[in-house]
Amino acid sequence: MEPITLTTERLLLRPFRRSDADEVYAACQDPDIQRWTVVPSPYSRADAELFTEKLSPGGWQDDSMYNFAVVRRDGGAMTGALGINRRTPAGTYEVGFWTAKEHRGLGYMTEAVRAAAHWTFTALGGERLEWRAEVGNVPSRAVAQRAGFRLEGDQRSGLLNKGVRRDTWVGALLPSDLGLPGVHPYLPTKSPTGAPASGGTDRSTAP
Repeated sequence: MEPITLTTERLLLRPFRRSDADEVYAACQDPDIQRWTVVPSPYSRADAELFTEKLSPGGWQDDSMYNFAVVRRDGGAMTGALGINRRTPAGTYEVGFWTAKEHRGLGYMTEAVRAAAHWTFTALGGERLEWRAEVGNVPSRAVAQRAGFRLEGDQRSGLLNKGVRRDTWVGALLPSDLGLPGVHPYLPTKSPTGAPASGGTDRSTAP
């Protein structure tokens, strides 16, 4: 797929450029990003160059991963990064993201996730967008919930991060959650009472 740019009220979601390496490197020095995401730790300038110059363009070229730099429209400052990855079965995708420390708490990533979800369902033909984060990553869960994801439960050993397998929270967003049609009909399972089943046990609570 040819790289594209998405526009929201305050943001541009655009492909990464070689010139973004400095900002990516600076943002990923944050201990929270290194702790809760799968970026390398310690994070070097070479890691930032690999991500911006090879991994991100390569994902667009082979249609495996679509990485966006999330930048402010009023000046171009990078607020974070967001990626949409292909999963199985067909029509399933996963979103991942991080927000630079100085831009947290302003709703930027929620705005970006909503835009990326709409694009996934309309341009990619996605029928399920998954979110997962290590149990305890409350800020990521808050973004997912504000973007409309339904929490579906816990997944044991669902994430391999820096050589350690960890439990994850799992959630999903469907086209119908955004008022969009799906490629295939969706028939939710009904509970014995006739109400739609929850799809899993959600033992988490909203922050």
